Amino acid sequence: MVGMDDPSSLTFPEALYDSNSVKYYRSYLKELKKAMDDGANVTGYFAWKMLDNFEWLLGYTSRFDIVYVDFNDLKRYPKLSAYWFKQMLERKKALRMSRITF
Repeated sequence: MVGMDDPSSLTFPEALYDSNSVKYYRSYLKELKKAMDDGANVTGYFAWKMLDNFEWLLGYTSRFDIVYVDFNDLKRYPKLSAYWFKQMLERKKALRMSRITF
């Protein structure tokens, strides 16, 4: 899967509020679920990329996905999409657990 990048010209608060990434993941996972319902053999999924990093083609000019990295001190900050992913996974886990009978 190809991730979604943001330009490095965003301010720190703008970069953390990555609502376009949330929309992207929501749409992508919705379509993935449809494919699975139609018989696609899907065994897993991961968000590519997890961290801002150096890209061979773009250097440090684009930022990627769910964790913002301050390149000065390498401190990491979860973006809105990281919190969305966490909530989505917690909802899925709660749903699975509610189906278990003891």
